[in-house]
Amino acid sequence: MRRLTTALILTVMTMCCIGSYEGKACTNVLVTKGASTDGSNMISYAADSHQLYGELYYAAAGVWQSGDMRQINEWDTGKFLGYIPQIARTYQRVGNMNEHQLIIAETTYGGRHELEDPKGIMDYGSLIYVALERAKTAREAINVIVDLANTYGYYSSGESFSIADTEEVWVMDLIGKGPDNKGIVWVARRVPDGYICAHANQARISTFPLDDPENCMYAPDVITFAREKGYFEGEDKDFSFCDAYAPLDFSGMRGCEARAWAAFNILCDGKFTFIDENGNEVTKDAYDYIDYAMGWDKTKRFPLFVKPSRKISVKNVADVMRDHYEGTPMDMTTDIGAGGNALPYRWRPMGFEHDGKSYVNERAIATQQTGFWFVGQSRGWLPDEIGGVNWFGCDDAATSYLTPIYTSTYEVPECFRTGNGNMITYSPTSAFWMTNRVANACYKAYNIMFPTVDAAIDAWEAEMAEAVAKADEEALAIYKAAQEKPRKQIRRNDKARKTVDPYTEVRDYLTAFSVDNAQKIFDKWVALEQLLLVKFIDGNVKAQNEDGSFVTNEHTNCIPAGITQPGYTEKWKKYVAEDHGETVIEK
Repeated sequence: MRRLTTALILTVMTMCCIGSYEGKACTNVLVTKGASTDGSNMISYAADSHQLYGELYYAAAGVWQSGDMRQINEWDTGKFLGYIPQIARTYQRVGNMNEHQLIIAETTYGGRHELEDPKGIMDYGSLIYVALERAKTAREAINVIVDLANTYGYYSSGESFSIADTEEVWVMDLIGKGPDNKGIVWVARRVPDGYICAHANQARISTFPLDDPENCMYAPDVITFAREKGYFEGEDKDFSFCDAYAPLDFSGMRGCEARAWAAFNILCDGKFTFIDENGNEVTKDAYDYIDYAMGWDKTKRFPLFVKPSRKISVKNVADVMRDHYEGTPMDMTTDIGAGGNALPYRWRPMGFEHDGKSYVNERAIATQQTGFWFVGQSRGWLPDEIGGVNWFGCDDAATSYLTPIYTSTYEVPECFRTGNGNMITYSPTSAFWMTNRVANACYKAYNIMFPTVDAAIDAWEAEMAEAVAKADEEALAIYKAAQEKPRKQIRRNDKARKTVDPYTEVRDYLTAFSVDNAQKIFDKWVALEQLLLVKFIDGNVKAQNEDGSFVTNEHTNCIPAGITQPGYTEKWKKYVAEDHGETVIEK
């Protein structure tokens, strides 16, 4: 790996860069079935916002009458935007997945502000959740999104969507056409099987094939509209969506594209294999693109799709979402901003001024203000009642767990349920608040406390990988038994389950599995937070035996023995000595 000597706090030339850098949030990683260990398509998503409460959204399937309307509220603020007609039948959705294993996630890139339409009804969040209610496949979802935005107007700024079903994975960039021109311009590209993609608040689709509808779809006026607005001149084949509609600046590279680069770097083991403009597969070192990721050179843009060096598991993707640029020139644990305990976080605001100069801190994939995050898994070799799994968690991905929620579930676990607390109301039964308690405990002495949490995460996710495999087998046996029975309609007595469902027993089993395990890990996290308090109180570290009990002195089991005080990092001690050297004991 090529090593670079750089300052991890970078001088920014203009305050406008800091302003745009500040608002960036969310990261997606997209994995095709040919690139995954088990043949599943996967999408990861961290919903990062200082105002977003972590909860698992749920809507049961519905049957609607002619004239029924669906209310649209802006996802970010709850602002009422309008109504749209309901369709006859809507699908169940659990978080950002639906009962047909369709997954949709997003990152906001903003783009040209003059293209926002304050009169539009469909914001980006509503496009996601309405599409999940109305589409079975990724291609259907793209069509639903386009139709909704063009029919009712698009309220939000530029957006990138990740969309996957059991067979395909797509990335889609779109943006509005302004207050006097209802609708959107957009491009959607299919991720080649065996490849992965990533995006993080910067439009990534540049040039695209104009005559390959199996792998690329786009608005018929995506190029002509750019010409009319003065965003593009040249031949159609040279048109780049991201350059026209989301011009790149320092913040787009350092604050956003760097996160996608980091995901590729991890999953590809430092080697980017991709198809070049001549159709040849080539491999380059990840550090050939480091000047772009660090915001120094716009010409060194890395590919949209890369082939990983190995097959990717759910755990691999989850751990990418926990990255703080460790081992790279942007490593957030090594500069003085990490304080005395190698804290890989920088509190907002991201930009600051000192001595007449402007600076900016790094923005990594893992961040403290995550509301919820997930790795969605679409597994086409299983029936829909079993195949869709939403590995779901709340708060900072680095210090929180993922637990499997089957998308056929009849209910959401209490710890993730909407209404169980909010951003200004604490709830002792809320996973969001409990994971925040654990995370905020670690922030005070990160390099000392985090390994305990990390080990708990790894143990749980390994246990759940095995548990899901066994649950799949059991559920499939129940499913096959149901197929052999006479196909009679079974109507549930529960008022919340009025739909006719021939696979009730399968869904009951997977509901219990999902709910019970979510509660099990919630209880473990309650105990973990208590352990952190007891073990690391006042900067001390109490020794533990192999069975987890604390080492005590020979006279009583109430007095701990083997207490250590790890202190601070060498870099921190060096800076303290330089800043306050008159306290030196000996000269």
